[in-house]
Amino acid sequence: MTIDTAEERRRVIGKIVRVAAGNFLEMYDFIVYGYYATYIAETFFPIGSQFASLMLSLTTFGVGYLMRPLGALILGAYIDRKGRRQGLIVTLGLMAIGTLTIAVTPGYATLGLLAPFIVLIGRLLQGLSAGVELGGVSVYLSEIATPGNRGFYTSWQSGSQQVAVIFTALIGIALTSTVTPAQMTSWGWRIPLLIGCSIVPLIFWMRRSLEETEAFRNARHASSAREVFSLILDNWSIVLIGTMLSVLTTTIFYLITAYTPTFGRQALHFDAGANLIVTLCVGFSNLFWVVASGWLSDRTGRSPLLIAAPLLCLGTAYPAMAWLASDPTFAKLLGVELWFSFLFGLYNGAMIPSVIEMMPQKVRTAGFSLAFSLATAIFGGFTPAIATYLIEVTGSKAAPGLWLSFAAAISLVAALLARAKMTASDRRSDWSAAEAAVSK
Repeated sequence: MTIDTAEERRRVIGKIVRVAAGNFLEMYDFIVYGYYATYIAETFFPIGSQFASLMLSLTTFGVGYLMRPLGALILGAYIDRKGRRQGLIVTLGLMAIGTLTIAVTPGYATLGLLAPFIVLIGRLLQGLSAGVELGGVSVYLSEIATPGNRGFYTSWQSGSQQVAVIFTALIGIALTSTVTPAQMTSWGWRIPLLIGCSIVPLIFWMRRSLEETEAFRNARHASSAREVFSLILDNWSIVLIGTMLSVLTTTIFYLITAYTPTFGRQALHFDAGANLIVTLCVGFSNLFWVVASGWLSDRTGRSPLLIAAPLLCLGTAYPAMAWLASDPTFAKLLGVELWFSFLFGLYNGAMIPSVIEMMPQKVRTAGFSLAFSLATAIFGGFTPAIATYLIEVTGSKAAPGLWLSFAAAISLVAALLARAKMTASDRRSDWSAAEAAVSK
């Protein structure tokens, strides 16, 4: 596919905006829980120990990620059979229901044990939707990309997530400057979730106007979900490498976004406003670096970035956290988070198109979504809880750096395996027919 006229260029940009806007809302609804985990802990898990209460809240946050592999398989198979557009509409509806459930459920004081149970159900629905949202959007963008620009196009999937981080932080800053801590615990934390729900009708309308990708229309599709599952099983080694590649992205993202407000408040004892300002800066930084990296990966190749970022992370993650923990200041927290943001963007921009390019066409959405969801379920989603636990048991505020280093080591091994397993011709072969069909 080539873009020959200004009208065609506007049409493609419109597609990117419509699909990315939905991804923005999905990510906003999914991560906003983590930003207000301490308030949610007091509302739904009011037990004697503050640490135990927070751990229950963060564990519930992480449990949503356990549903993501299931969502990747079920909804991914649906998208690979029925189409990218229809699947993206279904995921939006599920996310909206899950978010609204959490937003309107009365607290433990009113419903007792039923309250945290309902919140858990809402979180599981969010996880089911999120399991395929990222994959569906990434594959859609990759299939409308012009030749030689797939990394740049797919970077806007992650870019839209960073807009969600920015939006979440801005709302948090506004709330903490106008609402007292007691009011935040009582009802203030519900406002960001309700805002997310209020945007759903607009995003739903935008997604209904999406066109199906030509690559999907011209390709042969799996005839049943069973065939999709069988193909994924046949390509288990590719899915495993894709999962390992995704570990660093998911771990570092949730460490520097969803966990930052909790880390700053509980471990470093900064006020909520300062923590959210750091998160806001991280969102802008992420947005710049993921798009720049996606563009760069189209020109230098994916492998150099996939190897360089984990190596840099291994060498700096724990030392940076130790430096911050030795004498915590706002400037140090901001500096460390921005450095991790650079590593995240450098890696993510190359990783997303790499994993997509590894997957066979018939299971492109399901395979990519499963790989990414497994990494998120095992590592990323539980990063806030694991980081909190490591600080508690080690007594060191630098302990999250060890977890990040472990994730970097796994993804480095995967990058080396991927380079050895997938030759340049392997990566191009699956796309040649689709791109030829689109260009007709």
